[in-house]
Amino acid sequence: MGRRLGLRLRLRLPRTRRTWRRVVWAAMAGCLLALAPITWIYASATPRVRQVADAPEAPVAMVFGAGLWSGKPSPYLANRLDKAAELYKAGKVRVVLVTGDNSRDDYDEPDAMRAYLTRHGVPDARIVSDYAGFDTWDSCTRAARVFGVRKAVLVSQGFHIRRALALCGAAGIDAYGVASDDSHGPTWYAGGAREIFASGKAAFEATVRPGPRFLGPHEPGVTRALAAEARH
Repeated sequence: MGRRLGLRLRLRLPRTRRTWRRVVWAAMAGCLLALAPITWIYASATPRVRQVADAPEAPVAMVFGAGLWSGKPSPYLANRLDKAAELYKAGKVRVVLVTGDNSRDDYDEPDAMRAYLTRHGVPDARIVSDYAGFDTWDSCTRAARVFGVRKAVLVSQGFHIRRALALCGAAGIDAYGVASDDSHGPTWYAGGAREIFASGKAAFEATVRPGPRFLGPHEPGVTRALAAEARH
């Protein structure tokens, strides 16, 4: 049995240098194809990643959900919200759009994000909630199509901000990004590795531009918040 299996394996191996070269070239082409989406994301989005001090002014900051712990923002999400509050206090943005998952009654990212921001000095009237930001593409396309956002500063982790920029750009938003401050522990590196796989989905979404899982009617929250801010 073992001898027959070994013989079969030997028979399946390439038997000439030309065949070996073809196998190597095919493997290299496969690697290049697999890395093409992440390369596109980094090449297109990196020039738009800024610090708070040199971020351009924009009407809106967008903060993407990143999970709750016992109903409160996870450490990663809290860091994103801290950076959004910093942008607001620096006068870089006038309204903060918090976009996250509220698909269940017992899980409400946007309201938890709103509560955190108000505790950290952002007026409640300057916060707008998107309860159907189920993933990055949904958040970007809903910001443009539902909330009418045309220019924004995005806030996320460093490993995610470039994908967010690429997708919001594809959705029609003139976006710049600010990365939150995080320690680079195992979770951070795991998030970076995940981006390699997520980039393929992002490339598909940027090309096909599908609708979000839930579109719904136009929401005037951003327009109203900006108009109210202008009157003060």
